Amino acid sequence: MSAPVTPDPWTALRRHTPARIALGRTGSSLPTAEVLAFALAHAQARDAVHAAFDAEGVAAAIEALGLATTIVDSAAPDRASYLRRPDLGRTLSAAGRAALAPGSCDLAIVIADGLSSTAVHAHAAPLVEALLPAVRAAGWRVGPVVVARQARVALGDAVGELLGARLVILLVGERPGLSSPDSLGAYITFAPRVGRTDAMRNCVSNIRAEGLSYAAAAFKLAWHTREALRLGLTGVGLKDESDTALLGGAPALP
Repeated sequence: MSAPVTPDPWTALRRHTPARIALGRTGSSLPTAEVLAFALAHAQARDAVHAAFDAEGVAAAIEALGLATTIVDSAAPDRASYLRRPDLGRTLSAAGRAALAPGSCDLAIVIADGLSSTAVHAHAAPLVEALLPAVRAAGWRVGPVVVARQARVALGDAVGELLGARLVILLVGERPGLSSPDSLGAYITFAPRVGRTDAMRNCVSNIRAEGLSYAAAAFKLAWHTREALRLGLTGVGLKDESDTALLGGAPALP
């Protein structure tokens, strides 16, 4: 009697990647186990998008690191509006603008729920903790960490402008994939102000256990921050050469 699942010649490669390869066949169909695994991954991705954001819990975790926090909302009044109107997620609500006192700092950190609260709950505070030694060693003045609900990447421009920041780092839950519902992204923008485009930012993505570690991500963020403040720019004019710096003997963050 033949085996119920026809093996795939690439089966040995599966241990090297979470990608859906070498799934095997049962007749002309996928094996039942793989169909169920796909359905589970799809459900996890949907759950990540719609999961409620615990802004207070995230703020408490950041405050435990010795940083002040402020919670704000975007102009999107609810999750449905946020998903249907991306523009609202890029704009602060009136109350959010009022909550941010004008000031001056080298670095503003914004933590936004984005499209995966799951990612932010899991990774935002540990990443900030991993970044702090480099921030303190460099002597950068840090504004209050802003935790933003129903927020998209460009909201960091408005926050950074109001705080008088030379540079903003926005941590955000990335759009979930079918193998990565908890991926965190970090966007770095020099001289943040409303109207900045994505071409004026740098991005460090896939920060999670199965992707880029906290230490590696923190090293990249510190490198980008240092170079951005030195050169006075981010975006297409700032090429990521942090790996070269690391290979050249720069100390890795703990």
